Amino acid sequence: MRRLKRKKRVLNSDINVVPYIDVMLVLLIIFMVTAPLLTQGVKVDLPKAPAKSMMVEKTPPMIISIDRSGSYFLNIAQDPKSPESTGEIIQTVQRALTENPDRKVYVRADGSVDYGKVITAMVALQSAGAKTVGLITESPEKKRE
Repeated sequence: MRRLKRKKRVLNSDINVVPYIDVMLVLLIIFMVTAPLLTQGVKVDLPKAPAKSMMVEKTPPMIISIDRSGSYFLNIAQDPKSPESTGEIIQTVQRALTENPDRKVYVRADGSVDYGKVITAMVALQSAGAKTVGLITESPEKKRE
């Protein structure tokens, strides 16, 4: 009689990664489709209500004004009515902030000024050491002609 030899089955301890690859590909496709949607702008209806008035402080705030032509004016400069370069503004604001680091800093721009000019002014103020930069607006009822 022959003895029947049984083959002993060896346990397979490998992990089947094919389902994980399928899930990762699906997630990759989802992220590739949704990523461009997140970077696009969202339409925002800004409030039409007037902003609150600023509080009067002991030290006057620093204000960079930008006229229609895109020239910068600084209210704490030696001659506030003459245009300043961004380098001059940075130096003047740095000096003022070393004396009083809590001094408020604002940007006041004409409505027809290019957005890039406003951003340039804000970047100059931040590089000078301003922690926060505010924007000055005008109330719709009190608009000057």
